[in-house]
Amino acid sequence: MILDTYDRNHTYLRISLTDLCNLRCFYCMPDENYDFMPTRHLMQPAEIEAIAAVFVRLGVTKIRLTGGEPLARRDFDDILMRLSLLPVELTLTTNATLLHRHLDTLQLAGVRSLNISLDTLSAERFFQLTRRDKFSQTMRNIRTAIDRGFHVKINTVVMNGVNADEVLGFVAWTKDDPIDVRFIEFMPFEGNRWTGDQVFPKQEIMNLVTEQYHAVPLRHDPHATSQPYQVPGHQGTFAIISTMSAPFCSGCNRMRLTADGKMKNCLFSKTESDLLSALRSGKPLEQFIRKNILGKAERLGGQFGDIPFKDLPGDKLVNRSMISIGG
Repeated sequence: MILDTYDRNHTYLRISLTDLCNLRCFYCMPDENYDFMPTRHLMQPAEIEAIAAVFVRLGVTKIRLTGGEPLARRDFDDILMRLSLLPVELTLTTNATLLHRHLDTLQLAGVRSLNISLDTLSAERFFQLTRRDKFSQTMRNIRTAIDRGFHVKINTVVMNGVNADEVLGFVAWTKDDPIDVRFIEFMPFEGNRWTGDQVFPKQEIMNLVTEQYHAVPLRHDPHATSQPYQVPGHQGTFAIISTMSAPFCSGCNRMRLTADGKMKNCLFSKTESDLLSALRSGKPLEQFIRKNILGKAERLGGQFGDIPFKDLPGDKLVNRSMISIGG
């Protein structure tokens, strides 16, 4: 078991494979001139496998591959097949633009669930948000994944004055497709120019939805980051990940591994443990993992205290950009 000082058992590891991405969403990547990690600093396939195996031996039962865009790595299929040999549930977060190239391998590796990042149902707004013309390709690949039997979750970052007017459109999508839409509150990271006024919080999302729909709460995993709801007669569900307005830290079971091999015990943690350097120098990793997790703060990396999210100084946050942490 991987226990912290609050008796939280950590069974879920998110591994970022790269900070490369073929989209340029402003809340994730600081700007077009972002300096990507040098290849020599990235974990290689055998190193990812070796580090993951240690976590699995210590009790991890679920691994999610993230980025950047994980499918942008040319050796993605090699990494995936290596990890598929471990006794874990293997999942993926992707923007879906390259998904058509890897669906066969994903199914071969036993991946059944895909989290797909999509913040708008408008081609014009997609271009404004991502600075790339890939909306049609994204939607085609989502449709193909659904048709091939993958459990598709749509991750939608909701921002006040940007796309909050599309909440009902995403809920309407759940009528005809068995997708799970997860609305995510806008979070502060280095370079994303976050302010509290941009957060469209959980209660406002629910107010919007319940004006139009009857939403029924569903049973959920105690470690889940959100409470799922379903509109009667709809195939799919929706939920709200309320990191800023109603954090879910008490049930957290997650750890993160950045593309350059640094372990983070929280999305907002200041401290990191360099597992890749330890591996390359032949040091046992368990001591680094356990020391890191024992330093985990009770709530939000220990950075925000009890300050209401509307009053948080986003520019004072000590952290990486979202793309260099891993989504």
